[in-house]
Amino acid sequence: MEKKLYTLLVYSENIAGILNQITAVFTRRQINIESLNVSASSIPDVHKYTITAWSDEDQIKKVTKQIEKKIDVVKADFYTDEELFIHEVGLYKISTPVLLENPEVSRTIRKSGGRMMEVNPTYSTVLLAGLTPDITGLYDSLNSFGCLLQYTRSGRIAVTRSFEEPITDFLQKQEESETSHL
Repeated sequence: MEKKLYTLLVYSENIAGILNQITAVFTRRQINIESLNVSASSIPDVHKYTITAWSDEDQIKKVTKQIEKKIDVVKADFYTDEELFIHEVGLYKISTPVLLENPEVSRTIRKSGGRMMEVNPTYSTVLLAGLTPDITGLYDSLNSFGCLLQYTRSGRIAVTRSFEEPITDFLQKQEESETSHL
């Protein structure tokens, strides 16, 4: 089967050790996590894990089901890029002398939509927000100019194209089920 990049959105309570449990599922199936971002979600006391990994659909379905079986995981779903709004951030530290000597460096930064954060005599920092190809494209360009001193990029952040968090319906059904048992 063909491998493609999938994004998993996992919702859980904020419990110590849950990240280890989630990553262990990937390790057991020998799937490498490409990026991982953890943050609060729009629902109080629920955290959202945004995980990207290259896999085929059968494997990612199995991984998602295994993650969802974890006690502290409330909901887990996988998505393709078309089903999400996605974003990343790249931070680049470049040599100021090279920046000043070669006008093509600043032209490239401007064309990419990068923003100068700080400029001092030895180094300058550039911030770029966008999609993965944009972030890696600027990296490749700056690296080819020989001016790149440091580089990092965030993990992917994503929201679904649906109106609410995917967990909202699940939580409402769970709440209705609990009140019907009283």
